[in-house]
Amino acid sequence: MAEVKDMPATDTQDTPLVPQTYLITPPEFELSTFPDVFARVLDSNEIACVRLSMATQDEDRICRAADALRAICHERDIAIVMDKHIPLVERLGLDGVHLGNTGNSVRNTRKELGPDAIIGAYCGHSQHDGMTAGEAGADYIAFGPVGLTPLGDGSRAELDLFQWWSEMIEVPVVAEGALDADLIAALAPFTDFFGVGPEIWSHDAPAESLNALLAPLRG
Repeated sequence: MAEVKDMPATDTQDTPLVPQTYLITPPEFELSTFPDVFARVLDSNEIACVRLSMATQDEDRICRAADALRAICHERDIAIVMDKHIPLVERLGLDGVHLGNTGNSVRNTRKELGPDAIIGAYCGHSQHDGMTAGEAGADYIAFGPVGLTPLGDGSRAELDLFQWWSEMIEVPVVAEGALDADLIAALAPFTDFFGVGPEIWSHDAPAESLNALLAPLRG
């Protein structure tokens, strides 16, 4: 299996380091054309991990997509995890799973997939849920959305959550949801990964869109 590259938010001298990119697939895509687009995005920036996040519940479509994208990721030594579908992870040769809940789910998933699997947990804007998932053995915690969005209940993972987490908790953290360049600049000192997906896939040139979005990290 590929591994998520370690990237602490700060080094031992408290000098901010550049967060890495955690790429999230679109919920729907054409398997006949998307792998080429996907490969170009992977080659346009250093990508630490990919999350296969599909809306469909069609097992065959999920499996065919996972096979195609896994091959592209592993050719580049990039880890790929799957949203929620725990029983498919080992069968499809993926590197782990991204869970939408915490606590016992993380603990039970670790028992099922073993110590080498990557297990992440999305915890919305809840510091408590993040700590629970971390204590249960999650390899990373994702908070979001960090930007304004009409989707969901309107709640956001605010900057102070990431500031607190970076000071107090060692488990790597992902900032995701409605990202823009200003948010990336503000959050960069306090997060380990930026979870990027919808922000780029709606554009005709996703690789160029990703470069523009991450421009503050190169400043």
